[in-house]
Amino acid sequence: MKKIIAFGASNSKKSINKAFARFAAQQFNTTNIEIIDLNDFEMPLFSVDKEKETGIPSLAQDFFNKISECDLLVISLAEHNGNFTVAFKNILDWVSRINTKVFQDIPMLLLATSPGARGGSSVLEIAKNRFPYQGGKIIASFSLPNFNENFDLDKGITNSEYRNKLLKIVNSVQF
Repeated sequence: MKKIIAFGASNSKKSINKAFARFAAQQFNTTNIEIIDLNDFEMPLFSVDKEKETGIPSLAQDFFNKISECDLLVISLAEHNGNFTVAFKNILDWVSRINTKVFQDIPMLLLATSPGARGGSSVLEIAKNRFPYQGGKIIASFSLPNFNENFDLDKGITNSEYRNKLLKIVNSVQF
């Protein structure tokens, strides 16, 4: 059976992107879904000096190993000032010291959402341009604008147009 690993690229305990990633992963016809929390991979801020002093944190290897366990990654990117969250960027920086191909050529569905009308589209574009250099095999992407108006934590996407767009993507994904 195929395995999906999904996460919101945020360390917020009430991350809307984690909720969105969970919802999207649950739309696939598989029962083997694991939702991970970036808080379980909290590491010191990356620096070459820190790496020389203490080495690469074992949590970086744990994150890399976790990715290797799946057949599809579903990542919903939170946007902080138009870019990745510090928590997510820090994990990428540490893991890239183990292997520059952080995402190991595993197929990925990239998502983003935010309370605003752009739905995290800036960070989504950055990821779509950057992740292929880090072993990201992006097979589809989707941005959900105005999260609070278009998503319910119990029902998922409430706007039928956006729901249908995501379901069309999910149904087209081969992994």
